[in-house]
Amino acid sequence: MADDSKLIRRMRRGSTAALEQLITRYTAYVSAAAYRVLGPSVPREDLEEVVADVFVALWRSAAELDPERDSLRPWLGTVAANKAKNVLRSLSPTLPLSEDAAAPDDPASQTERRDAARTLWEAVDGLDEPDRTLFLRYYYEGDKLRDVAAALGMNLSTAKTRLSRGRKVLAARLGGEMGGMAHE
Repeated sequence: MADDSKLIRRMRRGSTAALEQLITRYTAYVSAAAYRVLGPSVPREDLEEVVADVFVALWRSAAELDPERDSLRPWLGTVAANKAKNVLRSLSPTLPLSEDAAAPDDPASQTERRDAARTLWEAVDGLDEPDRTLFLRYYYEGDKLRDVAAALGMNLSTAKTRLSRGRKVLAARLGGEMGGMAHE
């Protein structure tokens, strides 16, 4: 966003207000990017810590970012993915394996699930704002709809309507396969 370059310039001059604006704008995106790597088995606190670490890294790297050349969204996504991978690395030796744990899926099933998740993610990412943020915060982050609506400056009924229309758009894009999107 062109607006991002102004905020980066302000942040380079030490503006915490600019950082706060970027946090507000990109928290849902950074959370979703980290969640894609961490998955549902990692505690929410770890996800929140990754998100916080990404914005700390943004603040510390502000002087190195070129506001005219660097695009902030991919930078944030990459940092989120890398920090999430670091969390997984730190957790992997200590994760207990239950005696009754299901056997791992065969490679074809894993590929199918990964492709389906990627297709859904791309469909959600292709939604226009504020629908994309609404979907990410409500479905991926699990925020309460009234909180998301308030943060986006819309009333609750508008948010419900936008979610309903968005589900229809996603259903059309995905050929009617909506799986677990009935979260109301």
